[in-house]
Amino acid sequence: MPSAVIVDLAPVAQATGLPVARIEKVLELLDAGNTVPFITRYRKDHTGGLDEEQIRQVQTRVGRLRALAERKQVIRRSIQAQGKLTPELDAQIEAADSQKRLEDLYLPFKPKKQTLATAAREKGLQPLANEILAADPACANLDARAADFVNTDRKVLTAADALLGAGHILAEGFSERADLRGRLREILERTGKLVCAPGEGDPQKHKAFRDYFEYREELSRVPPHRVLAINRGERAKALKVKVDADTEAMLRVVDELCVPPEHPHVEFLRGCSRDAFARLVLPSLEREIRRELTEFAEAHAVEVFARNLRNLLLQAPVRDRRVLALDPGFRSGCKAAAIDAFGNLLDHAVVHFVGSDEAKQQARAKLVELIEKHELSVVAIGNGTACRETEELIADLIANELKDKGVSYVIVNEAGASVYSTSTIGREEFPEYDATLRGAISIGRRLQDPLSELVKIDAASIGVGLYQHDVKEKHLRSSLDDVVESCVNYVGVDLNTASPALLRYVSGLNQLTARRLFDHRQQYGPFKSREQLKDVVGFGEQSFIQSAGFLKITGGENPLDATWIHPESYDVAERVLTKVGAGISELANRERASQIAEEATRLDATAVAGELHVGLMTLQDIVAQLARPGRDPRADLPPPIFRRGIIKLEDLTPGMELNGTVLNVVDFGAFVDIGLKDSGLVHISQLANRYIKSPHEVVAVGDIVKVWVLGVDKERRRVSLTMIAPGSQRRPEPRPAPAQRERPPRKPRPQHARTDQAPSATGAPAKTAAAPRPAAPPRPAGPPKRRPEKPAKPLVPLTKGMKEGKEPLRTFGDLKQFFDIKKKPPEQQEPASDAS
Repeated sequence: MPSAVIVDLAPVAQATGLPVARIEKVLELLDAGNTVPFITRYRKDHTGGLDEEQIRQVQTRVGRLRALAERKQVIRRSIQAQGKLTPELDAQIEAADSQKRLEDLYLPFKPKKQTLATAAREKGLQPLANEILAADPACANLDARAADFVNTDRKVLTAADALLGAGHILAEGFSERADLRGRLREILERTGKLVCAPGEGDPQKHKAFRDYFEYREELSRVPPHRVLAINRGERAKALKVKVDADTEAMLRVVDELCVPPEHPHVEFLRGCSRDAFARLVLPSLEREIRRELTEFAEAHAVEVFARNLRNLLLQAPVRDRRVLALDPGFRSGCKAAAIDAFGNLLDHAVVHFVGSDEAKQQARAKLVELIEKHELSVVAIGNGTACRETEELIADLIANELKDKGVSYVIVNEAGASVYSTSTIGREEFPEYDATLRGAISIGRRLQDPLSELVKIDAASIGVGLYQHDVKEKHLRSSLDDVVESCVNYVGVDLNTASPALLRYVSGLNQLTARRLFDHRQQYGPFKSREQLKDVVGFGEQSFIQSAGFLKITGGENPLDATWIHPESYDVAERVLTKVGAGISELANRERASQIAEEATRLDATAVAGELHVGLMTLQDIVAQLARPGRDPRADLPPPIFRRGIIKLEDLTPGMELNGTVLNVVDFGAFVDIGLKDSGLVHISQLANRYIKSPHEVVAVGDIVKVWVLGVDKERRRVSLTMIAPGSQRRPEPRPAPAQRERPPRKPRPQHARTDQAPSATGAPAKTAAAPRPAAPPRPAGPPKRRPEKPAKPLVPLTKGMKEGKEPLRTFGDLKQFFDIKKKPPEQQEPASDAS
């Protein structure tokens, strides 16, 4: 981040809620070349304990301010070179607080491509335009004055041609007025609606976009996923998209600013201003607002993807388990790879369980042989094609041939495994095997250690996003790289086992230094201490400082090398140990290390920090590491769901309780794997018994959740789920007003009633704006009055099919009836109704 540009940090402080002094300290550390993970973990005393998200927020916001300041300098130099920079304009440029305002000011001075106005200037019509605008007496008679500019050499053949050219010049001048664009932009943002209609060709070919054929919604209320879906439909020519706004209000502003009522050529100016509005300003503002909507939606999509990716990468590893990894397939067969607890390949095979009985028996026998021969305890099944058929086979084996072997299976998200199998990394790790087997190995390894394996795959290939393919590659990759870097440094890396793909994300390292570390390890053997990092070619002091704390060595010369304690703090750690009568070598004994940590926690941290001249937060972290050296933060997370039998769609009934794994989280809910071929959907309204704004408030990718079946659509093979336990009542809470997006700053709406609004997208009449309500009189003291309770609606009885679980329930009322019936003894249960 460049430090030459000085910016006002007050807006950053206001947006983040942080003191300016702490922001300055963060910037000082960032500008010195420190990474965000390093600052977060090892410079807490400098930042006041800011977390990684806060530091990145400061980095992003200050980056925007610096980019704006740099753009101001460029614009000033450009206008100054033209000799048109006035003190007033300079002050306006300095006061501009947004890119839009700045570009509006620069627009009249910006080098232009060939336009109608530039063509008119080349014909010598600028003086005529100036005279008309200034109401010069020389052009009291417009036609006569325009005739003076007729010039056949310049292709101005008539007075009308001259007036037309002058009009184009005036129109362009009006369109470049910053005040006009600002006022019109505000109206468009406040009253604009995004409107869609069917595009070219047969609508039947674009059925995927039929929900948008008559779509109409206020710009401020269009959710991000709809913006991206509409953009996709527009690119496919399935939709025509435009922005509707209150053009009457906009034209009144145009007249107010551009057409003085006493001007002698008022009608001519009105014509020019209308031309400027319709041909130049409105299309420009529409493109701008569409671009803003898209950028906001893309940023939201990247945020969703990044959050899901983080949760996927930080799933709990399955340690000390030998795995049979299966990459299912029909025609090419099921690829099986037996791998040990460290991810090394032991054996492999290809089995075909579709076809003749003989082939099926051979497949069963081969899988049993692999499991028994290599003492495998868990089967990892990729969730791609033929996943459920493979699951049925494995479940049957567990129930029969492997009944006493203690084997279970897990469904593993295989997204990106095929990308790894054909990648340079995959070929480098397993050059002697084909791509299909590499994919199976990747599936097994990502169960054992999701982070170490998934970093080898392009993050964009891991399908846990929302319209990620509609987001610009540059924006997506930058954000996802930040997430991977954050996760790798949050967990830490074993220096002697990490792959180059994992090492490259460590703080202070890059692809080149990661490769040099790996090559050094291959040539000279395992590292015995962190100090040996300095022996690596091209590994400088700065790289050592930034990376050493994140690179751990288990069983090395110094037990502190296996902890999060940075080498720069080893002296402090030794002095703390001395105070409790211990030495570094005793940390290798777990029982003794626990005693040492207990004694260290009894020390007066504030007094010791002052005595050792070290920050209090740094000292507290050192003591915590002595208590739990080398702790993996993922160890506290629940493991994946190990299954021994399968669930079929036909087995599901409303109200059934299941455990599942969250596969993806999107704006409208969460997809949960409950053991079926297709995941079930928990709609956002079913995630909690209270109002939530975002599903991310409740669930994250990889969470193990308890769900209940809400409904089963057997025809479309869809399952609706709820995370609200049956019998628990949803608490009514007032929905908060829609949050104002940062995208366009909006002014309050005028509080007058309107009757000219278009119907809503559903065809219902639009609501008119209500006049301001008078203040309510104070309530008299005393107990609150209760409204009379409304009589309950009569319950529609359940059908026989509903009671037997053969038909889906219609409402939560039906679900309550279902449970009430099940609670009764059989002799008290009423006969089923034939109601449909």
